[in-house]
Amino acid sequence: MTSHPDQYDVLIVGMGPVGKMAGLLLARAGHSVLIAERKTTSYPLPRAVAHDAEIARLLQHAGLRVDGIPDAVEPYDDLYVWVNADEEVLHQVDWRGIDPSGWNNTYFYNQPALEAHLDADLLAQPTVTVRRGVTATVRAQDGDGVDVAIAPAASTGVEDGTIEDGTDSHVEIIRASFVLGADGANSETRADLGIQWNDLGYFFDWLVIDVVPREGFPAMHLAKQICDPARPTTVVPGGPGRRRWEFMRLEGETVEELTRPERIWELLAPFGVWPENADLERGVVYTFNSGWAEQWRDHRVFLLGDAAHQMPPFAGQGLAAGFRDALNLSWKLDLVLRGAAGEAVLDTFVAERQRHVADFIDFSMSLGRIICITDPDAAAARDQDMIAARQAGREPEPPPAPRLGGGLHRGPQGGVLSRQGRITTDEHPDPVRFDDVFGAAALILRAGTPAPPADLIDDLASFGVRTVVEGSDFVDADGTYAKWFEDLGARAVLVRPDFYVYGTAIDEASAIELIAQFTSDLAAPTVVGARAEAVS
Repeated sequence: MTSHPDQYDVLIVGMGPVGKMAGLLLARAGHSVLIAERKTTSYPLPRAVAHDAEIARLLQHAGLRVDGIPDAVEPYDDLYVWVNADEEVLHQVDWRGIDPSGWNNTYFYNQPALEAHLDADLLAQPTVTVRRGVTATVRAQDGDGVDVAIAPAASTGVEDGTIEDGTDSHVEIIRASFVLGADGANSETRADLGIQWNDLGYFFDWLVIDVVPREGFPAMHLAKQICDPARPTTVVPGGPGRRRWEFMRLEGETVEELTRPERIWELLAPFGVWPENADLERGVVYTFNSGWAEQWRDHRVFLLGDAAHQMPPFAGQGLAAGFRDALNLSWKLDLVLRGAAGEAVLDTFVAERQRHVADFIDFSMSLGRIICITDPDAAAARDQDMIAARQAGREPEPPPAPRLGGGLHRGPQGGVLSRQGRITTDEHPDPVRFDDVFGAAALILRAGTPAPPADLIDDLASFGVRTVVEGSDFVDADGTYAKWFEDLGARAVLVRPDFYVYGTAIDEASAIELIAQFTSDLAAPTVVGARAEAVS
């Protein structure tokens, strides 16, 4: 057994998209990151396929703008249509236009292409080290860090950190201030820590097919849910230059017969898709599960992404939830690692994210209960109810509004997603997005509201929060902030680095109190981890 001479700020187990995003965010903040991954290469086929405006804003924050990677991501500016077997419209979701986060409501993407861009940005960071083909096992924790055993993965003749002859001479002990388990649904980190999984018992098998159109491919654009009891089906864009179908596996069908190429082409034929006009990229059966880990934190080890929670794909929020985990945790770890905040702030990660994830698990399962009906009588009753509701102008329940559970926010407007509008400044006479100029973390003051005293502005700056005044530091190009202040009934709003509102203030005095609350919630006299110097 050997010990590594270096101590990392953060060791991330798993180099899927969530691990990559967490690593990129922490490295961009200046922290040393080691990513340990069992597989020697990234998964080459698409899995997740859609994200919303909040994730587009997160990618913007991470330096990976969706409008700059047209090979990987494309906006969707149309309706999401639900129909029954007779093509009668049951429901329509309007995904057109710009979301309050400042980006299109919906994007479709090709996951391998998106991850390739993530890889390039991640590996360009000088503080990132990647170890592939290895396992990472938490051996011990104390008040200053975590000891992690790194060993060749089982495919190279090593399993669980011990080589086959019973010795552990190939095991290397790495020291990290914190460990993030982002190693997926079958998380070994979760298993190593003995954390139990709460399975909601809701699962269905779906055949997921991705095709690359060729000449003669039928014209189609809409995202469509076909609620046909004979075979519930989803048809959506698959990212630039691709199209996706998802077919529910019916009772009595085996995975083997459903994934035969001949059977796949049979299922695609009614849509006018044949081997002559499309290339089959993949056809794989996935089991859509729902559940969560009963603990997301064990002292200095955190679970995030599929290691912590899973949901059906019907709301398009699975990978998005993991990305939100990465952002919520990374900005807090940044403050703790550089001594600007106490470790108590890390307690808020679980409380805030669990509420948010639970809402989307419930919502995605509720959609599944509508979509996955195979009984003809039950489907007919569903169709009748949805058509009647549509004719009466009644809308189904919308997705849950993004809101954090209890944690680092104050007041009834705290914990909600902030808005991002377009602004102009002296340096930017043409409209640009707010975050591109000032970053997400900001105390935004309405025009005419006095700025707080300089010492309080400095206090906020120590936590990476800018103080900006509408009409003075920026011009509200589209009236986004004026309307937002009016809706909030506020003259000041304090936005955290993850785009969520800490709190609001109605006047100068309450703005000063808001700053005092924020700094009090975060401030700590001690430095944690291997890196103590301030990060600009």
